[in-house]
Amino acid sequence: MAEVTKNTDENRFEIHVDGELAGWLDYMVDEGVVALPHTTVEDRFSGQGLAGELVRAGLDDIRTEGYRVDPQCPYVQGWIKKNPTYADLVATDDADVEDVADDMEDVTGVDPSSDPRI
Repeated sequence: MAEVTKNTDENRFEIHVDGELAGWLDYMVDEGVVALPHTTVEDRFSGQGLAGELVRAGLDDIRTEGYRVDPQCPYVQGWIKKNPTYADLVATDDADVEDVADDMEDVTGVDPSSDPRI
């Protein structure tokens, strides 16, 4: 069973499976905005939907704390695009997540919405 916790010492949200660290979502807080630069799931836990659980839990915590989010990680950008009820958290003037994801696609050449892991 997966459990997400907030590790404030490491500035990351962590997901544990049966007590073992399976992945994490790094964060940095600055002036009411939480940057999410990177999501990691250990290879042996991939394909189980853990990254999505991790992002959802992290965004739920950010909402509860009253912060906005800067989704720097391509996975997080794609996840928000597929789950638009979280778009209001994005710290942009118009909170247009599609523009954020499109910009990331321009930089990386990868469409985050086509990633089946999201």
